[in-house]
Amino acid sequence: MTHTIRVDIVSAEAEIYSGEATLVVATGELGELGIAPRHAPLITRLKPGHVDVVAAGGERQQFYVSGGILEVQPQVVTILADTAVRAADLDEAAALKAKGEAEAALSNRGETLDVAEAQAKLAEALAQLQALERMRKTLKH
Repeated sequence: MTHTIRVDIVSAEAEIYSGEATLVVATGELGELGIAPRHAPLITRLKPGHVDVVAAGGERQQFYVSGGILEVQPQVVTILADTAVRAADLDEAAALKAKGEAEAALSNRGETLDVAEAQAKLAEALAQLQALERMRKTLKH
């Protein structure tokens, strides 16, 4: 019998995923987290990045989150994110454009530039591109 844990990924707009899984991998503030059934309870903040869910049947689902909170309870893993998107639905052209704009804003620092905002936009664009790259590598295998 395979042990599973319920996984719910919710954004500000909608529930993105809900189902049983054998493993959840996410990017926490201090590094990668691997959550399996019977994991100790935990609450942590997530950095912009990927979330991989290995469903009970072995199927891998990949998501991008813009950051948020991951909570592990005995029977459920909940990810609350401002933005959560299936990796397959990410727009690579938009992410590349956002990356270019953020890099340009950082290189042309003026008095009106909010450096923290530009750095956050750059980090988010890079995380989206990394999620796309992870998805491509997974599809090749």
